[in-house]
Amino acid sequence: MSSSTPREPRRPRPTGLLAAAPWLFGLGLLAAWALVVVVAAPPPYMLPSPLAVAERLVAALGAAAFWPAVRATFTEAVGGSLLGAVVALPLAIAIHRSRLLHAAVTPFLGATQAIPAIALAPLLAIWVGYGLGPIILLCALMVFFPILVSSVVGLRHVDPQVVDAARMDGAGSVALLRHIELPLALPNVLAGLRNGFTLSVTGAVVGEMVMGGSGLGQLLTVQRDSVDTAGMFATIVVLCAMASGLYGLIHLIERRSRTVASLLRTDRP
Repeated sequence: MSSSTPREPRRPRPTGLLAAAPWLFGLGLLAAWALVVVVAAPPPYMLPSPLAVAERLVAALGAAAFWPAVRATFTEAVGGSLLGAVVALPLAIAIHRSRLLHAAVTPFLGATQAIPAIALAPLLAIWVGYGLGPIILLCALMVFFPILVSSVVGLRHVDPQVVDAARMDGAGSVALLRHIELPLALPNVLAGLRNGFTLSVTGAVVGEMVMGGSGLGQLLTVQRDSVDTAGMFATIVVLCAMASGLYGLIHLIERRSRTVASLLRTDRP
């Protein structure tokens, strides 16, 4: 009887219905929206029709001034995410390696995630000022804690038998982290990045509304003041597409990392 660890069964690939489920759900929401507009007939400034929003979206996408706003918000969101990750990942490794630091910091991690961005933005405006830098800093603060918590959890849940086997093979601290712990914790790290990147879009919008800027958050403020509800819906659609694109890209990388982590686990006797 073999003593090797059995390989995990392969997950079945999504069927056609599962792959189409998000699209069907989206169409259902659009149909419900259109039905509410037809039956309840709310004024357009309260709830525009899907067709009115689509027309407004096409007009916005064709406007030359719209794309610089998209680029500004995207730059703030990605810049803040990268800054937050650059600080959070080394700190997660330090917390993982130091029992004292872990005991000191862990009780505060949950509380820090409860701080809303709308509360941080005015403070940053007072402390740092206005413009691109403070908005990127706000985004970094929003993504920092989800990435930190998820990374610490991933490192803490690495199989100790795999770690012990690597140490018996002569792996040092750096080699152990590089070849065993980080690859095995990578799915959790990427899950934190995935959630953090989507939060950073929210942070960019909130930051622009409070601290100024030239992105989609500022555009939403102008549309709100002019009661351009259809335009607000169109801008929100673009923001959702931006967040969904970042989410989907990291989710794809995360799925590949899970395959690598599974191979590392099952290849150990």
